[in-house]
Formats: sequence, structure tokens, C-alpha cells
Amino acid sequence: MASTVIKNWDNKTWLSSKDYIKSFNKFLIKQIKLDRRSIILDIGCGRGKIIGTLSSQLMLKNKPFGIDLTRHKDKDKRIKFERVDALTFLLKNKKQFNLILIKQTIHLLNFNEIKKVLNLAKKSLSKNGKILIFNLDPDNNNIPTFRLMKTKLSKSLKRDKKIIKLITKIYPYKKSKFIFKVKILRKKYLEMIQKRYISTLLPMTKSQIQKGVDEIKYRYKSNIKFKDKLICLIL
Repeated sequence: MASTVIKNWDNKTWLSSKDYIKSFNKFLIKQIKLDRRSIILDIGCGRGKIIGTLSSQLMLKNKPFGIDLTRHKDKDKRIKFERVDALTFLLKNKKQFNLILIKQTIHLLNFNEIKKVLNLAKKSLSKNGKILIFNLDPDNNNIPTFRLMKTKLSKSLKRDKKIIKLITKIYPYKKSKFIFKVKILRKKYLEMIQKRYISTLLPMTKSQIQKGVDEIKYRYKSNIKFKDKLICLIL
């Protein structure tokens, strides 16, 4: 399985804010019917704040499952967290899930892994269960970037298009979009870049990151506004 580890994607960013989580969970509930008896799995859950909050909102009888390769000290206590990859978990799984959430992690797998994970995930769904796959909108992306980051992100998004095409060829699906309006201090966004909050930044050297920070300082005002746009495939 892919070994890419992102430690800071949901750590004190807009992705971990109460407004974002509230907005995202509201979107989730519109896409799929869930109640307190629902059993949920989040693949690549990070700290588990999204499904932890959803668990409280729905007053779930069973703690949702969250799997991630990173050992987070501050993982949400409202979830059953397992530090394991998706394929390993699903091969051993005997539960039937009403919702399997794959949020901004499918691109970390190679094509063969994606096929295997989705095949097993499909077999792990309840009768009316759904898989919801979220990814950056590859055609209409507003994330603030510097030149090298933009180049690498564009290359990554081209691959994402191939992943989406692969998935939609294999499975019947519905498509939707989740959009969140982000307002963030430039200073805070620079900290996120330095902590490599997105996989595009992981292979960059310290000097490349610093050059990017300088570019962002020059190109953007002290308050940054943009739309975080995700596409949602519902299988």
C-alpha cells in the first residue's frame, strides 16, 4: 500500500474548524440516509474529528471506525481508531457498513490498490450502504499556490482525473460537489505550507518550501479568501 503520510492535513487548519466540519457533515447527511444505528467507516480519517462529530450529531449506538497510517496523539475519542492501511483492514473486516467515507486519500493509492480497496469496500456495505469518495476538483481548483506547488498540483490533478475515470468505468455512481468558503490569515496559511499540509508538498526540499513561502508572501494579501472545492463520487 502507499506509504505517503500527511500529518498536518487536518491539524488546526480550516479542515479541522467547527464550521468546516459542520458544513461537511451537513453535506454528507444530504447524500445518504443515516440514523443512530448506522455503522460508519472512514478510510484515511486523520484525527477522526469529522466522523467523531457526526457520531455525536447522530447519537450513534456504535462508535464509527477510523483507519489511518499516522499515529495521532490527539485522535478523536468518539471513534474506534486503527492504525492500519485500507486493504489490510478490509481483508479482515466482517462488518457491514452503511457508509464508507474516503476523503482526499484515494489519490495516495496506485490504480491496482484502488481497484482492490473499492472491490472489498463494496463487499463490506450493508444493503443500502454507500461509498462516498471525495477529491479535489481537478477542473476548478482554487487552492492558493506558489509556482512549483502549482506545477506539482496540476500534475497530481491530472492523475486524479485518471483515477476518477477508472472508478466511474467500473462502478455506477452519482456525482456531487462540496464547496467551502475559506477565510484564512496569510500567516496561518504559510505555517500550513511549512508543515506540508498537502501531499504535493511532501517531496519538496526545505529551500523549495522557503522559496514558496516567499512567493506566497509577495502574491497574497494578509487575509486569503478562496473556495475549497471537492467532487464527491457516490458509489
